[in-house]
Amino acid sequence: MDTGLTGGPHTRFLRGLERSGGGVAVHVGDQTLTYDRLHELALLWGGALAETGARTVGVLAGKGVTAYAGILAGLYAGATIVPLRPDFPAARTAQMVEAAGIDTIVADERGLAVVPDGVPVLAPECGDRPRASQALSGPLAPADTSYVLFTSGSTGRPKGVRIGRAALDHYFGLLDERYDFTPDDVFSQTFDLNFDCAMFDLFCAWGAGAPAVVLPGGAYRNLPRFAAERGLTVWFSTPSAIDLVRRTGGLTPGALPGLRWSFFAGEALTVRDTADWRAAASSSIVENLYGPTELTVTVSGYRWDDVETPRVAVNGVVPIGEVHAGHDYLLLDEDAGEGELCIAGPQMTPGYLDPADERGRFLERDGKRFYRTGDRVRRLGGADLAYLGRLDSQVQVLGWRVELTEVEHALRDCGVQDVVALGVAGDAGTELFVFYTGGERPVLEMVRALRAVLPEGVIPRHYRHVDEFPLNSNRKIDRKTLAARAAEILAPVPVG
Repeated sequence: MDTGLTGGPHTRFLRGLERSGGGVAVHVGDQTLTYDRLHELALLWGGALAETGARTVGVLAGKGVTAYAGILAGLYAGATIVPLRPDFPAARTAQMVEAAGIDTIVADERGLAVVPDGVPVLAPECGDRPRASQALSGPLAPADTSYVLFTSGSTGRPKGVRIGRAALDHYFGLLDERYDFTPDDVFSQTFDLNFDCAMFDLFCAWGAGAPAVVLPGGAYRNLPRFAAERGLTVWFSTPSAIDLVRRTGGLTPGALPGLRWSFFAGEALTVRDTADWRAAASSSIVENLYGPTELTVTVSGYRWDDVETPRVAVNGVVPIGEVHAGHDYLLLDEDAGEGELCIAGPQMTPGYLDPADERGRFLERDGKRFYRTGDRVRRLGGADLAYLGRLDSQVQVLGWRVELTEVEHALRDCGVQDVVALGVAGDAGTELFVFYTGGERPVLEMVRALRAVLPEGVIPRHYRHVDEFPLNSNRKIDRKTLAARAAEILAPVPVG
């Protein structure tokens, strides 16, 4: 199909439509949605959106027909897409709808229950079906901002990141050059749709004319069987999934023979986890991908080598590799080859929805604007970089980028006197640990209050009441001492 349009992620779907031969675009449970059918729905729903003049479309739906067709419909209508989750607190969803200026929401049945008052809704699952006369004949000129994703904000409100069409075109152009995806591949779709890595899942699969397979939670109980039944060849998840599969007995040697490619992002990837995955998926090329939301999904990559990688890894963590072509980077306050990674180039966001959020996140050098990642890295041999950790108060928990100050803000609003939230290494990876002062509160009461304002993945698992916080020599709260105390509490008790 020649629409006369260039650019935008929807053009990858149109390319896949031509390549797929009428094949499946998405597997959701026992339901399949073909390329032809998804295209038909996107034109129909896109026509209804265009008729209303919608320019910013929220997709408030779980993984299913409404979500996937809604995303495409909004793109077809030339709108900016804002993925929203129906399991988020209604107050948080309302904040995001207002911040993004969403003028229409595409919702499934669960999403319909939390749509903010006064926002027009298209809910095809609930009988709100557009008329055939509303259908688009072809996609409209795409918006300059393809989608907006919200990350955790330090002021207690979500922070909206704009992702430009040109940034996505550059990104997927590089992926097309690097990988050999074909219509015969079968992609996992593990990420929630408000997580930027889901764009990789969908638009790499759809650009190749291949299906994306949504993984239900139960699939991890026997991933080898699920992968074999669905014929998975391309895997992408956070590294935390590796330990989950390991604990369910799914990482035995040769257990995942069908995988050709395995990608991990969102957290530090350890050498131990990668070696175990490689043993199970011995025919798979493994890559560690890195990138903040502000740099469009991923902006560097490192290809695992069974011999070389363990030798060059720092602190047992797989390197993040080389920054994508077309970008410049520098290490701020570099000392002995280490510093904060700052990147400039075509994948960088044009900015946040609220310009106030940009304070301290960007810098100008040599006439270029760099994004400060807040990640400390080390130069390795050649162009590769090693990830050393966060410089600020953000931590990664199960792939979520969590702003600790937001958690603290929410707990103070819940009535505790003062609070310190920490990311502490535990058996299951980084875990959120809270110390608080004031009157001692039942943990269940605090968790219940937090669920009204924070996503489930951001709610701490561990709470400790203290009479007062330890102070360092500068009379500031001694977070290092608290972190050591939390690590001691989380440490497993020796047996015997």
